[in-house]
Formats: sequence, C-alpha cells, structure tokens
Amino acid sequence: MFDIVPTGEILGATIEGLDLSQPLTDADFRGLLRALGRHGVLRFPRQSLDPAAHKAFASRFGTLEVNVAGSFQVEGHPEVMILSNIVEEGKPIGIADAGQDWHTDMSYSAVISLTNVLFALKVPHDEAGNPLGNTQFASMQAAYDDLPDAVKRRLEGATAEHDFNKFWEMMRREKGSTRPPLSEEQRRRKPPVHHPVVLTHPITGRKVLYANPGYTVRIDGWPQAESDEMLDVLFRHQLQEKYIYTHRWTEGDVLMWDNIGCLHNAIADYRADQPRYMRRCQVMADWIFEHPLAGAA
Repeated sequence: MFDIVPTGEILGATIEGLDLSQPLTDADFRGLLRALGRHGVLRFPRQSLDPAAHKAFASRFGTLEVNVAGSFQVEGHPEVMILSNIVEEGKPIGIADAGQDWHTDMSYSAVISLTNVLFALKVPHDEAGNPLGNTQFASMQAAYDDLPDAVKRRLEGATAEHDFNKFWEMMRREKGSTRPPLSEEQRRRKPPVHHPVVLTHPITGRKVLYANPGYTVRIDGWPQAESDEMLDVLFRHQLQEKYIYTHRWTEGDVLMWDNIGCLHNAIADYRADQPRYMRRCQVMADWIFEHPLAGAA
C-alpha cells in the first residue's frame, strides 16, 4: 500500500511508497481511484519511467488516447506525447504551448477523459532556483457546490457544445503560436460534441460543473445571448482563487489529475532557454461511468 499526504489546500495530495514502474496491485489501483476522486490532483515524486512503463501505468485506468494532431509522439508509443520547448537541429521536439489556458482535456470528445498522467523530466527554473511552468488546477466539484440555487435549477438537464477548434484557434490567435490551422481531416475527426453542463462524478457521487473556457462553445437550445451570458458567469465563477491549487514541479514528478472534476492551466512563464520536457498519457473515461465508484471517495 501507499501513504497519502494531502496538501491542505482545496486540491492535491502526494502519494508516497509507490514505484510506478512496477505493476499496480488491484488494491493499489482501487486506492488510487478513491484518492483521485477525493483530492483531484495526485503527485508521485521521485519516479523513473520509460515510455513503456508510463503507458502501462496510465492504461490501468482506461484506454489511452492517440492525439488528433498526430505529432510529437514517442516513437513506437503514439499514446505518449512529448510536451517541450526544446529545439534540436532547428526543429521542436515537442509541443511547446500545450495547455496554456484554462480547459478540461478531452471535453471535445464524445468519450471524455478520466485522467491525465504527466511525467516531468526537465523543469525550468528562474535565476533563484524557483520552478517555472507550474500547473494550476481548479475544483469543479467545489465550484458547483457554491453556485446559487437558481443557477443550479437553470442548468438542470442542460447540455453544452464543446469544440476542439475553439482552444486550437485561441492558442494560434492569442499565444503567438506556430500551430497551423486544423486540416479538414482533423476537423472531420474531431467534430463538436455535446455534454451535460452538470455531471455526477463517478467516483465521488458529487455534482461537477462540466463547462470550461477552453472548449465549451454554447449551451444547447438557449438563445445565443443567454448562452453567452451564462457561460461568462460560469467561467468567472469557476476561476475564483478559492477553487485553485498550483502544483510546483520537481523533476521526477508524475502528476495524475481528475479531468472530470478539475480544470487546469499550464503557466507559460519560462523562456526558450529554460528547457521544459514532459511526457503525457491521456486516459479516457471509457468504463468509469458504466461501473461507477460513487461514494468510494
């Protein structure tokens, strides 16, 4: 078994006593799911994972996504993406701008994401030795709990449209990105999808505000002005400081977070000469809703 050391903040806990390069026991697997629901963000320090081991650990929790962009994947392991600002021989070796605004991974997919497993091999630092490129998380279970009752009633049964292209174009427009526009084939493979604005979390049984600034476009069936107004209210509400936890990276960290119950944002505060290199696996929620663990956390 392992030890759970909570951060004492709204999200986050460190898991001590697990070597993720070794197969999980069934008891550890169940324990990690409960911890993921309760704490939202799990840190596994001092890990050493090759891509095969990284993929093996992540795949215990569900099917791994192969990203629609089809680039910066570890050779022989297309499920493992490289996130990096490093350039070798004039070519980037990874996605340099991944996650640099508030969003929920895979909300643009018909099957959403359960969790993301990110392994830090190089972490940038400032001149004083402080880590840069930290990652923020916001609790959507807490955000839903605090909504006014009138808003909860208004959102009951509502669905919203999520579109991959919204975040992609925002990155191109606002971040000075070198990303090209999505091709027609990429757009065809990732058409807009629709999800409930409020989900029941399959691990905790709590209600979750499942809308995010990155991918949510509009509330279905509402007049555009009313939809825009409500989404603006929800986006401002869910990003209040009281819901946010910031993870400060250390090399060797593996971070696993709940994509159903959290938003996240990668802070882009490092320069090109401050190298950052991480590997990512995206785990789909392709079984958790059919076999929920509601109340286990």
